[in-house]
Amino acid sequence: MTRIAFLDVDGTILEHGSVMAPSTATAIRQARENGHLVWLSTGRSAGDIHPDVLAIGFDGAITNGGAYATQADRTLVERPLARADVDTLERYFEAHGIHYFLQTHGGVFASPGMGAVMNEYRRERHAQRAAELEAQGLPPEQPLWREPRPVSEVDRDAVAKAVFVSPSTDTVAHAAAELGDGFHVIPGSIPLPGGSNGEIGQAGVTKGSAITDVLAELGLSATDAIGIGDSWNDVEMFEVVGTPVAMGNAVPELQRLAGRVTTAVLDDGVHNAFAELGLI
Repeated sequence: MTRIAFLDVDGTILEHGSVMAPSTATAIRQARENGHLVWLSTGRSAGDIHPDVLAIGFDGAITNGGAYATQADRTLVERPLARADVDTLERYFEAHGIHYFLQTHGGVFASPGMGAVMNEYRRERHAQRAAELEAQGLPPEQPLWREPRPVSEVDRDAVAKAVFVSPSTDTVAHAAAELGDGFHVIPGSIPLPGGSNGEIGQAGVTKGSAITDVLAELGLSATDAIGIGDSWNDVEMFEVVGTPVAMGNAVPELQRLAGRVTTAVLDDGVHNAFAELGLI
C-alpha cells in the first residue's frame, strides 16, 4: 500500500535551521525507494529551503504554510495574500515597532533590523550546538541558513505570509485581535529567549488546506496520509491526515493534539516515526 508522508522542516528535518540527523535523509530516501511518497510541508518559502534539504529528494512540497504546493514543474496550490492585506500587515508591524519577514514563493525579505535579530539568534544556536558536539568529541557542523534580502526588494503583489519577532510577549493575541478574521495568526517556532514571534497568513490558508488539495489532486485518501511536525502551523496538518505525528521536541499541547509522538529532531525522530509506521 502506497502511503504519503508530509514532513515539516524546522524542528522536524532540521534543528531550527542549523543541523540535521543523518538518519533523517536515509529514512526519507528509503521510504521513497519502498514506493511511498514523501512531501515537504513547511512554513518556509520554496526559495528558502536549504539545498542540503532539497538534495534528500522529495515528491513535492507544500510551502509558505500552505499558500503554495508544487510537484516538479506543476503548481497545485497558489494562494498569495491580497496586496491590501500586505499593506495592512506592514502598517501594523511598523506601528508597533515589530521586526518582520515577508515571504514570497521565491524568497524571504527582511525589514530593517530583522536580519540582525535572526543572525544573532542563529549564531547563539550554532555555538550551543558546537559546544555539545565538542563535549561528545565530534567535529562542528556547518550551519544551514541563508541571508534574507531587504524588504524594499519584495514584490508586494506576490507575498504569501509574514513572520514577525516582537519584544512584547502578547503580540500573537494582540495581532489576531487587531487584524481581524481575515488573517490566520499563530505562534511561531523560533525559540527566542524573550518577547514573542509568530506567523500571519490568509485565513483558511494552512498546511491542512493545501494537503487536502494535494490529496485530491493525487487521488489519495487522508487515511493513507501521515503528517509529522513540531510547530503550531502543523495543527491543521494534524487535523486532516489519518496519522498525525508530533516530534519529541514539540510542546506538550501539540503532542496531545497529534496523539502519536516520535523522538526529537536530532534523536532520529523522522527515522523512528517511519520505522514505527512501516514505511522503512
